[in-house]
Amino acid sequence: MAPGLPTSTAAMDRPHFIGIGGAGMSGIAKILAQRGARVAGSDARESATAEALRALGATVHIGHDAAHLSPEATCVVVSSAIREDNPELARAAELGIPVVHRSDALASLMDGLRPIAVAGTHGKTTTTSMLAVSLSSLGLNPSYAIGGDLDAPGSNALHGEGDIFVAEADESDRSFHKYRPEVAIILNVELDHHANYASMDEIYDSFEIFTSKIVPGGTLVIAADQSGAVELTRRIRDTTSLKVVTYGESETADIRIHKITPRGLSSEVTVLLDGKLLTFTVSVPGSHYAHNAVAALAAGVALGIPSRNLAGALKSYTGVKRRLQLKGEESGVQVIDSYAHHPTEMTADLEAMRAAADTSRLLVLFQPHLFSRTQELGREMGEALALADASVVLDIYPAREDPIPGITSALIVDAARAAGADVQAAHDKTAAVEAIAGMAKPGDLVLTMGAGDVTDLGPQILEHLAQR
Repeated sequence: MAPGLPTSTAAMDRPHFIGIGGAGMSGIAKILAQRGARVAGSDARESATAEALRALGATVHIGHDAAHLSPEATCVVVSSAIREDNPELARAAELGIPVVHRSDALASLMDGLRPIAVAGTHGKTTTTSMLAVSLSSLGLNPSYAIGGDLDAPGSNALHGEGDIFVAEADESDRSFHKYRPEVAIILNVELDHHANYASMDEIYDSFEIFTSKIVPGGTLVIAADQSGAVELTRRIRDTTSLKVVTYGESETADIRIHKITPRGLSSEVTVLLDGKLLTFTVSVPGSHYAHNAVAALAAGVALGIPSRNLAGALKSYTGVKRRLQLKGEESGVQVIDSYAHHPTEMTADLEAMRAAADTSRLLVLFQPHLFSRTQELGREMGEALALADASVVLDIYPAREDPIPGITSALIVDAARAAGADVQAAHDKTAAVEAIAGMAKPGDLVLTMGAGDVTDLGPQILEHLAQR
């Protein structure tokens, strides 16, 4: 049986979440509500996630105001995105209410269970989702906390009755150091989150600390093909007593990917495991997602689940919102949404969609995410867009950041043109929708891409196509 309310971090029977609608925060709030806590919180705007939390009995306020924090709250949960001048945070200090970081709250939810922590610069949400869905389909009733919704608002987390807890482990603010997993996955190691990491050495140090938190006798599942993961494995292999399981297409991989066969918007994957070939279907396209599925397979095997059972169960995963999610089709044009915002992710999704498009055209509406990321990786983003037949680039989505002088989406547009791409800038979302819809012809694939609110433009593109 899964445990009840955690006590290891702070009394959490009446938690208040600042930013309760966020992907990570809402998942923790949902699990606490399902375990019987009287959850409350606030968010900047109304959303389907807020409604899903209310349906579980949570009190959700819109807007941030000191009056929203009840004096009876037993703790206040925050993420790294919450600024120090938040009025509810200031009120918590006045009332002497303990403040708990999101990662500490999540770590406490795992107490007494068998955690699988999924880490890496890219692919965490997909891999965590694959594990959650496949383990659920096998009747193991896992708890899970995912950074995206599976098929409905609020489906990013669940309090299960089984003894397995699957969670994303976020490296962006080093909060993944808080977890003590039985099995950890590291999908890749790259420089990102430039506001928090100044170099690859800092990234490696951070991931080394994460691996040191795996419980004695636990397992590290790590990629054998990605250069950063290979270097991390080299750094830790002689200093750790953990079981290290590598996976990938490399001949040295412990679980070797023998073949990936595209099947339209899915793939057939064959791996060599324990000297035997095992073939299964991944219901999302592209080699990037096939590798994620093999990582999930390896993690499940490390927990003692038969590989053939897992292979069959992985087919039940049909995607997560914003990860190559089909938004609809109109006038012979399919509109697909991608969360990719780092050049490696962009390249992976664009290559997958290029294969799916076959002889048709691939059109992209891209929204850069964060000024700091654009400053460091704008050229690489532009080069990735050269994989599309034509692209429209929006202004930078700032999220939590203030503007950086001289850093605009023009950096990406210029780099894309230098790489031979057909690309244009759009500073107005309505104009961007009209431009991309105006380009589209029957048979084309249109991809809305980015981690910001570009996801809202897919339905608008479909409306424009219907009106032609």
